[in-house]
Amino acid sequence: MITMKFVRPAAVALVALWLVGCSEQPSAAPPKEAQEKPEPVTGRTALFRMYQVARSWAPDCQVLKLDSMRLADVPDEPGKAGAWEATFVSSARGTIRPYTWSAVDSADTNLHKGVFQTAELPYTAPPSSKPFLIAAVKTDTDAALATAKTKAVDYEKKNPGKPITFLLEQTDRFPDPAWRVVWGESPSTSGFSVFVDAETGGYLSTMH
Repeated sequence: MITMKFVRPAAVALVALWLVGCSEQPSAAPPKEAQEKPEPVTGRTALFRMYQVARSWAPDCQVLKLDSMRLADVPDEPGKAGAWEATFVSSARGTIRPYTWSAVDSADTNLHKGVFQTAELPYTAPPSSKPFLIAAVKTDTDAALATAKTKAVDYEKKNPGKPITFLLEQTDRFPDPAWRVVWGESPSTSGFSVFVDAETGGYLSTMH
């Protein structure tokens, strides 16, 4: 039989250890991981990400056009953009649907991070462009920019620091879809752009 004189010291020791444990300050929470820096992507990368989502809307969808979008929160990199907008066409549904991909949420431009779809609209074929299969886009914007820059040496010397934007579409002007590499914020305000074949990567034309 265990007497109380042996139980009490053991109990006191356990209580003392419990009190010490309670008196210790909780360890500081580990610092939060730094937020990932938003990264721009090439046009082909963004297009395929949007296409994967668009196929769930219309399995027969084709590309009508793709535009780059510059964001203040995402640093520029050659041949890349912080956001892109693609318009897809479904012949079976007789409609189009714009999609966006963005590296960040942007309240100023109403963009959402990742792929976002907007409203479906009736499709009326524009006279200047026509839909094409995504498989035709074999050349990416970084390669298209490298080709375009070989034709823009003099222009860049006279106009340093111009932002560069991209437009992808197929028109009657060329047999294949073409990247339009634009020195300026948009094709409508640009004084210089170079067309590069999106399938072969070859130089097509320069527009002044």
